[in-house]
Amino acid sequence: MALTATIYNLVTELADVDRGVYETFDLRMGRHPSETQEYLLTRYLAYCLEYTEGITFATGGVSSADEPAVLVRDPAGRVTAWIEVGMPDARRLHRGMKLAGRAAVYTHRHVEKVLEELRAGPIHRAADIPVYAFDRDFIDSAAAAIGRRAVVAVSITERQLYLDIDGRHFGSAIVAHRIA
Repeated sequence: MALTATIYNLVTELADVDRGVYETFDLRMGRHPSETQEYLLTRYLAYCLEYTEGITFATGGVSSADEPAVLVRDPAGRVTAWIEVGMPDARRLHRGMKLAGRAAVYTHRHVEKVLEELRAGPIHRAADIPVYAFDRDFIDSAAAAIGRRAVVAVSITERQLYLDIDGRHFGSAIVAHRIA
């Protein structure tokens, strides 16, 4: 019998001072059995840091071969942002950048390994794709603190990320790297 996803309900208060985005929303995320807690948190953070009208998670879940972890569609349904998480395949990122015209990667992995893998393949406009990395201790600690039901305050100011997960505080710089 196939294992099913574990559902996380995250009441989120987002204050992205850098972009002028202030929203409160209830986010329901499925955690696939093969997905680590660190990946789940990074996927959540990518969603928050890219939050805009039309943002959604991949319809096929984390194992979707045709979509990134997070994507943004305009009102007509056209993909306008392709957001990968973890260590994406260079071919997928190439395809996503050509399709959407804008792409980004958020990683909880060792960023040098991610960049090395991405540099191994041709990627359309690779120099325009930011690869965002978080402090490893931050990811490990915050991932351990997030429960299936949580109230999370996400604040971003001057590329510093602050999380409050049910009263526990975490912080990390958001460091941007470039593929090319």
